[in-house]
Amino acid sequence: MLVLSRVVGELISIGDTISVRIIAVNGGNVRFGIEAPNHVNVHRSEIYERIQRKQARNKKSVE
Repeated sequence: MLVLSRVVGELISIGDTISVRIIAVNGGNVRFGIEAPNHVNVHRSEIYERIQRKQARNKKSVE
């Protein structure tokens, strides 16, 4: 895992098409914005896990 230190306003680039900008830091919370092409799905982990569970249930119901 790559661990970086950034301050508000600074940018992290991922490949040529994804960037993450630090928007605010408040205590233990960090707000950041993600810019990515439309074909790249970006989800919080709990949302991604929910999507994965739903897809697994749908796959089982088709079988």
